[in-house]
Amino acid sequence: MAKENSGFSTIPETPVSEAKPPLGSRPFKASARLGDNEPEKAVKKKRRQRYVEKDGKCNVQHGNVRETYRYLTDIFTTLVDLKWRFSLLVFILAYAITWLFFGLIWWFIAYCRGDLDHLEDHTWTPCVNNLNGFVSAFLFSIETETTIGYGHRVITDKCPEGIILLLLQAILGSMVNAFMVGCMFVKISQPNKRAETLVFSSHAVVSLRDDRLCLMFRVGDLRSSHIVEASIRAKLIKSKQTHEGEFIPLNQTDINVGFETGDDRLFLVSPLIISHEINEHSPFWEVSREQLEKDEFEIVVILEGMVEATGMTCQARSSYLVDEVLWGHRFMSVLSLEDGFYEVDYNSFHQTFEVPTPSCSAKEMAEATARMDAHMYWSIPSRLDEKVEEGTEKEAGDKERNGSLANPESESKV
Repeated sequence: MAKENSGFSTIPETPVSEAKPPLGSRPFKASARLGDNEPEKAVKKKRRQRYVEKDGKCNVQHGNVRETYRYLTDIFTTLVDLKWRFSLLVFILAYAITWLFFGLIWWFIAYCRGDLDHLEDHTWTPCVNNLNGFVSAFLFSIETETTIGYGHRVITDKCPEGIILLLLQAILGSMVNAFMVGCMFVKISQPNKRAETLVFSSHAVVSLRDDRLCLMFRVGDLRSSHIVEASIRAKLIKSKQTHEGEFIPLNQTDINVGFETGDDRLFLVSPLIISHEINEHSPFWEVSREQLEKDEFEIVVILEGMVEATGMTCQARSSYLVDEVLWGHRFMSVLSLEDGFYEVDYNSFHQTFEVPTPSCSAKEMAEATARMDAHMYWSIPSRLDEKVEEGTEKEAGDKERNGSLANPESESKV
């Protein structure tokens, strides 16, 4: 059925047998990407350090942070951001320390009241029945905080300090439970892993769309549950120097991917190609194919949305370096029409094919188009000019006729 609907998908101009292998299976060199026939230089260009990794991790480390107390002021977020092994360690220590602390206090009360010296005296009323040492005090602390209540060790009404300690441990135990269970729940339900099924194309491409140069990349969602209210953003990370001589490292510039027209809000049911039109407001307005090869920048793309199953916000990130931007390429189609449904072939998700594309910049292309339009305007007479010429010729003919009529009268008078 998919073969019968050949008009539905875009077929490359080159045969499939001559098509290049998938982009993920072979490295793209800058010279091959730009179609240069020059031999490869012995000294390769140093690869730019990524600001954001391909998997979305930010390659930034904070050093010399002296105000570490700020992490303790937001202890909940700090515990949630910890790695799992440290979170489990804190979880275990929080309960173990509280049990040991209150167990020590229960043993200290029994020791001060002399309960440990009257273990065999049945006429003595202890603070806690059947508490005969630190181990039994520790077990009673666990039973009290976890509300197990086996019934063997129980507090008596002749110990006011024990009653106060019982109330205090019950309240603090509930607070510890709420805090630690809340941390673990938030950490488990974090939508970070949801971003693993949001994929970006391994390369970005530059080619013509509706006679205009566009920078494009592809996004897709591998899950059947969709991302609600998905939106896409793009940033150009490039160092710059101002007119005053100030150097700004890793300067961030917005790349318009449809904010004004609403194209940045996605209905991500099938893979979509995100397009940035290179116009006079684009940072790539004066960048040609040759300049792109020599330039150094990084394009960071950010996909945000809410997870349909949990309603929590999810963010997926990726980036493209200069050698990952292919000039004169277009993405292979991944969507085909089957019997009663559309099928997405993710084997072709990262694949591209070459298309005829001007090597000049978008600015030079616009200027050439403007010169051509101006040449056509001045070379082809307009209807208004034709009417003016016709009117001039008509007036000249009338004058000639009037002059020929006036000459006989003047001759007769003479």
